[in-house]
Amino acid sequence: MNRSLKLTLQYEGTEYVGWQRQATGISIQGLLEDALRPIEGAHVDVFGAGRTDAGVHALAQVASIVLTVPIETGPLARALNAVLPADVRVVDVEAAASGFHARFSAIGKVYEYRIVNAATISPFVRRFAWHVVPPLDVAAMRQASDFLIGEHDFAAFQGAGAVVKSTKRTIHRLDWREGGGNDVPLVMRVEGSGFLRHMVRTIAGTLVQVGLGRWPAGRVREILDSRSRSSAGTTAPASGLFLVRVLY
Repeated sequence: MNRSLKLTLQYEGTEYVGWQRQATGISIQGLLEDALRPIEGAHVDVFGAGRTDAGVHALAQVASIVLTVPIETGPLARALNAVLPADVRVVDVEAAASGFHARFSAIGKVYEYRIVNAATISPFVRRFAWHVVPPLDVAAMRQASDFLIGEHDFAAFQGAGAVVKSTKRTIHRLDWREGGGNDVPLVMRVEGSGFLRHMVRTIAGTLVQVGLGRWPAGRVREILDSRSRSSAGTTAPASGLFLVRVLY
């Protein structure tokens, strides 16, 4: 009997090529499929809610699978964690409705981007934040962030080479939580209907340009209107990005 299951995972993405299985390198999807094969006795397709890039972390990535083997959810989680590396954990397994798909059933996602804005960065957070040394004007970054809220064409914030049907997305919320010192990050939290490849990291890189005083806040509106990737800021490092929550 086929059973649809929903898995919630946490992982530190530093050592991986991203969520999606690649021709070379270790992926989160590949690790899970390899761990499930001896349990099911056959290949199991694992579908993730989002294809996090190389170096990106997840606090609550969601995956969907279909199993035929009659193993309970608790023992399944324990069996997977027994063989997965320590920087990848299955934190929950639950029964899902037939047809549940981690990606296509999702209605939104929440990401955080973390920046340490200090002269030095603690060695204990350096793998989890972007180190920006010059002081940032967070008030200006908040002002610029307001231009991104709502439905817009985010073509200017899409990574090169991506092919999608539409570059229109809706951001419901984008705010900043201030930190201090070399081990407490400045955190951008963004919630939206969906995100283009590198979109959150490009938003972070663009808003940092505003925070450094290189661009006025209104430049963000011009970047949106341009629909040109070359007009936006740099793609911020993957180390600072976390998938926080998937909305259903």
